[in-house]
Amino acid sequence: MKNKIEQIRKERGILQDEFAKALGVSRQTISSLENGRYNPSILLAYKIAKYFGMTIEDVFIFEEEEQL
Repeated sequence: MKNKIEQIRKERGILQDEFAKALGVSRQTISSLENGRYNPSILLAYKIAKYFGMTIEDVFIFEEEEQL
């Protein structure tokens, strides 16, 4: 699953460490998410989307949608 986390975070001037602390995860988790090495739980995906004031679908790109 691809995502727009890094793009959105950088557009808003949010540091990885700051973002990680707000979500209650490590900076390494944020890095892994941004690099596509880790897929978040539904709860973490929800927290990320809520933090940005967006929907999960706005932040995460599901593979099925790419093929349509």
